[in-house]
Amino acid sequence: MEFIDLKAQYRALRPEIDAGIQRVLDDAHFIGGSEVRELETRLAAYVGRKYCISCANGTEALQLAFMAYGIREGDAVFCPDMTFISSVEPAVMLGATPVFCDIDPETYNLDPADLERQILRVEREGKLRPKFAVAVDFLGNPADFSAISKICREHGLTLIEDAAQGTGASLNGKKCGSYGDIATTSFFPSKPLGCYGDGGAVFTDDDELAGILNSLKVHGKGPKGKYDNIRIGLNSRLDTIQAAVLLAKLNVLEQEITVRQEVAKRYDEAFRGKLQIPAVTPGGISAYAQYCVLAKDKRHRQQILDAMKTAAVPSLIYYPNVLHELEAFAPYEGESSLPNAKKYAECNFGMPFSPYLTEEDQQRVIDVVLRAAC
Repeated sequence: MEFIDLKAQYRALRPEIDAGIQRVLDDAHFIGGSEVRELETRLAAYVGRKYCISCANGTEALQLAFMAYGIREGDAVFCPDMTFISSVEPAVMLGATPVFCDIDPETYNLDPADLERQILRVEREGKLRPKFAVAVDFLGNPADFSAISKICREHGLTLIEDAAQGTGASLNGKKCGSYGDIATTSFFPSKPLGCYGDGGAVFTDDDELAGILNSLKVHGKGPKGKYDNIRIGLNSRLDTIQAAVLLAKLNVLEQEITVRQEVAKRYDEAFRGKLQIPAVTPGGISAYAQYCVLAKDKRHRQQILDAMKTAAVPSLIYYPNVLHELEAFAPYEGESSLPNAKKYAECNFGMPFSPYLTEEDQQRVIDVVLRAAC
């Protein structure tokens, strides 16, 4: 049994994927081929943004977004304490200071109330400029953008939607990636829309910002091309072969999102009342990039993980650490009492999940977990 069955997905899409890769090999336009432009056009339309700017990976998508807005030393970037380091790492590399916020105990997303509390604290202290907030569609579940956007507007913050896990998800009829002043995503292979290597994209409706992003991703190129460098940039381009893979997968993304709801519903029904199941944000449809539940405590979690290992059922702790306790962030001061994020880190575990998980394998997972959990 695979934790995320990319092999089964490839078998189902093999004719389309192989044909797309072969076209790239025949054309030999490995960088900037027509498939990249087609993917950007189709993804922008799918998400509901004017522009999609593809790049080398999801982390650099965030870095490009921060660079485009001119982030600098002294800027405060507010970020959920429970996410992958890349949600705020590029901002710190560019000189900004991370300010970690607690998460909602049920959706696992950035808690709007704690975001505002942290903004007010930074404003009172007067040491940093509150400039950016990063809202993550954690595990594919849309963040509470209505509340978060309102807070950001009131305090003059730029809102970045980190939709790395949220492609295909939606909130109140709008796709994830369409929220925030700017949004980013990742095409890491395990994501709901994943390629066969690294890849990412930035979404915006702003003409000027799109031009800056397209410049930054190619060494700060100017209107005369890549040797006309008008700013310091990156080498961050999506390979054409990866675009071809993504085009084939994009064709079935909506179908896969529908199946993901069915798989999640079976897990929900099995575990409700025994474990804490993930709550979808009201009005939202989760992409279920991962399906993670909470055990009662660390000991209870280890009991279940040991049983899964014995039964050869894959598992994953996603993620095991809160960000503010990582050694990388030791130089930065901040509040250490973020109990919901801490509880998630201590109690969460994920189980096999994909649109290609058979009902038989899913029932096997359920049986093993329930025996160990009760």
